[in-house]
Amino acid sequence: MTGLLRTPPRGLPWFRRGAMTTLHDLEDMFERFWSEGGDGWGAQLLAPAVDMIETDKSIDIRMDLPGVSAKEIDIQVNGNQLTVSGERKVEKEENGKTYHRMERCVGRFSRSMTLPCNVQDDKVDAKYQDGVLKVNLPKSPEATTRHISIKT
Repeated sequence: MTGLLRTPPRGLPWFRRGAMTTLHDLEDMFERFWSEGGDGWGAQLLAPAVDMIETDKSIDIRMDLPGVSAKEIDIQVNGNQLTVSGERKVEKEENGKTYHRMERCVGRFSRSMTLPCNVQDDKVDAKYQDGVLKVNLPKSPEATTRHISIKT
């Protein structure tokens, strides 16, 4: 048998096809796992889930940020690049309590994405409710869809 996994599981980007056959493969797996700026799992612990929806007039972003205060969220638009960053604060541990599990991630996060077109950065609107950030990015006039009528 050449490996336990024939295809890498979705959501586990440090896995590759086939068995690890060399020390280099093992080192590569750990590098991808712990890389801060890469696509490894360690880098994605605090990378919030995102939906990007395009309409004729805008790009809409939905981002899950449970437990993050609105004042801890920073949104920046530069051309067709959107960056959302912030911090999920550590809850204060209280004396007299025994923590049996602490699995929720805390710390700084940053998520950048390339938008499919340029937007009007002066008209971007953001709302935050129930742990979901909603960002509406109106398309620039050049990027909006125009329907052309056919003359017969």
